Amino acid sequence: MGHDTEQALEISSSWDAYQTECPTRLVLNRIADKWAVLVLGLLETETKRFSTLQREIGGISQKMLTQTLRGLERDGLIARTIYPTVPPRVEYTITPLGKTLVGLLAALRVWSETHIEEVQEAQNRYDKAEQALSAVTKGVRIIRF
Repeated sequence: MGHDTEQALEISSSWDAYQTECPTRLVLNRIADKWAVLVLGLLETETKRFSTLQREIGGISQKMLTQTLRGLERDGLIARTIYPTVPPRVEYTITPLGKTLVGLLAALRVWSETHIEEVQEAQNRYDKAEQALSAVTKGVRIIRF
């Protein structure tokens, strides 16, 4: 492992994401969000304006992009700069803290793109098995544990 990876894996014993009240769960929620992953990926190499981010992230609404940017800014992963022009120009850039995360998120995105066919095949097999099971057990309630 490289030095950065080893350093990133040093974990404080005072935090435990498996515990209900642990604040790290909030961070996990943020970085597990698909929109956050995509925004951080786009900001990894350059500063961008809101309209550019919205155009480059297919399917994201203005409201969702606004919420995502605010959350990432609040967590210190991106910075917002407002220029005093008319109308005001706003730009978003990744912070040093955010840069420590983009490699991990890029790996998840690449894994998703690499294995999507296998995931889709598994989903299709599952759905077909569920349909066959529901046809056989029509009217019978099945409880899964």
